[in-house]
Amino acid sequence: MADQNGGVAICPGSYDPVTYGHLDIIARASRVFDTVVVGVVNQPVRKPTTLFTAQERRDFLLQATEKLANVKVDVFDTLLVDFARKHGAGALVKGLRAISDFEYEFEMNQLNRKLAADIESVYLMASPEYSFLSSSGIKELATFGAEIEDLVPPYVAEALHDRLSRDAK
Repeated sequence: MADQNGGVAICPGSYDPVTYGHLDIIARASRVFDTVVVGVVNQPVRKPTTLFTAQERRDFLLQATEKLANVKVDVFDTLLVDFARKHGAGALVKGLRAISDFEYEFEMNQLNRKLAADIESVYLMASPEYSFLSSSGIKELATFGAEIEDLVPPYVAEALHDRLSRDAK
């Protein structure tokens, strides 16, 4: 899907932590676009703090996407459209799980279009096996020591259990 920008797309998010749902969207986007830049928001606006630092989240994503040759990972703390321009991207790719995601993303799309009408927003529907998955839900499960190994990569599960498990405190 090459365009005037070379088919570069941004997959932005806080990825706190990255889940198999995120990785599914990234892998699917990598089959559509020539280059996918996973943009890790340094300090998300909607969340007062993150469990993992931007560098930790970046490292998790680098490891998780190492077999996807056309995927890069970068941290940003600017407007999303400015980050997209920095990478020469013509598209923003987001995953949608539910109506609540749509409502939020619809509003963000309108703001981004106002700032950068030349950057398209592309939405991929969550795969059924990941439609319930959220980073906050994963963190809650890990806090109580639940099995999360089928929801996040093993090194993420270990880091979550180390940081959140009530047994570890």
